[in-house]
Amino acid sequence: MLSIRSRGPISRTALALPLGLLALAAAPAAAQDTLVVDANFQLKTADPARAFEPTASLVLHPVYETLVTFEGSDVTQVVPLLANVPEISQDVKTFTFTLNDGATFSDGSPVEVSDVVFSLERARDLKGSPSYLMRGVSVAAGDAPGTIVLTTEAPDPALPFKLTNLALSILNADVLKENGGTATPEDGAERFLSETSVGSGPYVLTKFDTSSEVILESNGAYWGDAPVYDRIVVRNVNSNAQQMNVARGASQVALNLRPDQVGSIEDRVNVFSGPAADMGFMFLNGNPEVSELSTNADLREAVRYGIDYQGIIDFIGEGAVQPAGIIPTMIEGSLPTDQRPTRDVERAKAALGRSGLNNPTLTISYAADLAKYGIAFADIAAKVQADLAEIGINVELNPESVQANLDNYRGGTLEMSVQWWGGTPHPSNSLPFTSGKLVGLRAGWAEGGSPELEELASKAEVASVADERIALYREWQTKLNEVGPFIPLFQPPVTLVGTKDIEPLEYNPMWTVDLSDVRPAQ
Repeated sequence: MLSIRSRGPISRTALALPLGLLALAAAPAAAQDTLVVDANFQLKTADPARAFEPTASLVLHPVYETLVTFEGSDVTQVVPLLANVPEISQDVKTFTFTLNDGATFSDGSPVEVSDVVFSLERARDLKGSPSYLMRGVSVAAGDAPGTIVLTTEAPDPALPFKLTNLALSILNADVLKENGGTATPEDGAERFLSETSVGSGPYVLTKFDTSSEVILESNGAYWGDAPVYDRIVVRNVNSNAQQMNVARGASQVALNLRPDQVGSIEDRVNVFSGPAADMGFMFLNGNPEVSELSTNADLREAVRYGIDYQGIIDFIGEGAVQPAGIIPTMIEGSLPTDQRPTRDVERAKAALGRSGLNNPTLTISYAADLAKYGIAFADIAAKVQADLAEIGINVELNPESVQANLDNYRGGTLEMSVQWWGGTPHPSNSLPFTSGKLVGLRAGWAEGGSPELEELASKAEVASVADERIALYREWQTKLNEVGPFIPLFQPPVTLVGTKDIEPLEYNPMWTVDLSDVRPAQ
């Protein structure tokens, strides 16, 4: 399905990124009344530059637009939106965008270079949670009219992918400045943005309540295809009520149903069930000062092959998958699924025998009060405990509060732990698992832990040719699986339920569902 927001007079020939051909736009649909969406809210702010919660991306994606975006569920390539796909310098440090000269804000004023510069500098310098996306990036007007140049301190092929994030949306700079907006930590526009919106999208914000509902009204002056619905209402509803509402048609979309809840109504609804782009993983600390056990190579092998991966997937439920490497399955550069490790009890016992350890005991730490996608880390830890007991490894459970676990994880002091990873859907998002990088250090794996892996990471990070980049990331993951302390466990399931009077829903890991692209069934 073609996103109704990927349009405009920009030429799509001779683009700098390998995009392929885009489908033709569907004919405009007549406006409908109201689309009602039920979700479990994780929502704090309506200011895109401060928003870092999944519900914010869901409800604000139809309101604010970015320079480039993704098409439907495909996150392997960016497509034009407010600007063309950038021209990229050979050293992958300079990105030149040309604005779509037909784009306008909801008040009818044109989207200009000054709006882009202010919005991106504000996102960077506000020092909000998403500010890291623009770390080391400078923004300036280009020499040619309507152009913007982004320059990075180091090569960054992932930058166009980062620019699809809600936090890097383009706002009406003049209006925002009149209402307290600045590109500094002292910015005072957050309250203003909770009461109105200053975007260029097909909808405008009319109500924003973080505990009950968000209401969007169609933007009658939208510069692209007319919005399908007059109104979108997104409600904060628990999963039991979501099931009842979507079954009887009181809502058209339910985003947080468990597989068992879907099973009882699946004959009355359309269901999408598939893996998310997030990942649950485990690690054994690589610092001998933290643990001499977890650094034992043979014990690590025993753990890797002692885990019942399929049992974990079966426990989590339909739609979950086991990845072969640390890059999620739908992202460019992921390993083929036939390279996934499988449980091999005999190999695990043999490795344990070679370790020289008799009845070793490892401690697995996890956030006891955290559940994501309905998956409790406590349940995963208990499953690992039971699996490893069968091969002769004792595991003690160490439940911690979210904050304590996060502090200990960041401090690199956990012997063994179950953790979560997500972010920009680009393979470079997984490079922090390299020795000496962010997640590597959290797992006690210092720089020099694997010089070969570090060299592969450096090459993959700057590779601009797609085939070369994919090959390097796969080689990097294969090496990481061989020598690293990490064990990818699962990608959780995403279940999207829609009534049969709308077209089947598409999942995108950046905004879950593009609500502006939901349309009545034909």
